[in-house]
Amino acid sequence: MSNGRRGGWPLWLVLGLLAVLHFYLRPRVYSGPGSPDFLLIALLIIAMRSRPGPAAVAGFVVGLLTDVLSPAHVGAGALAHTVVAYGAAWGRSVFFPDNLTVNAGMFALATLFRNLILLAATGSMGGALASALGWPSLVQALTTAVAGFLVMLLIRHRVDFRLET
Repeated sequence: MSNGRRGGWPLWLVLGLLAVLHFYLRPRVYSGPGSPDFLLIALLIIAMRSRPGPAAVAGFVVGLLTDVLSPAHVGAGALAHTVVAYGAAWGRSVFFPDNLTVNAGMFALATLFRNLILLAATGSMGGALASALGWPSLVQALTTAVAGFLVMLLIRHRVDFRLET
């Protein structure tokens, strides 16, 4: 993911910190349905730096990692994260990756879209759709967007977001 430009080890440090926040701090501070998804933020940071194919592979790996924690619906997380990462990498070519407002919107929309795919893949699209995509999902999208905005604000001058060639 790095070829000598700035962004090699600082990026991996940020991704590791986001994983620690997701698995260690998030369950201890607030593990409700509105808590920010730090793994999705890390995945979208990877997707903004890569082409759609490698981003989809990263999404598949992150999805399998989340599926390990919820073995009742194995594969739903892998599918959702793969589609979201592919779409984010493809959409990055349309938008400017240095715009913090666009990034915050992308974090929020990716959270909502991922939750919708998870509902569809687990077969709970009936009455659960309105409740799951209601306030809890909107609050999670908002908190993920705010957390992603803060992460991007902190690292935007330290990590290069240009597409690797």
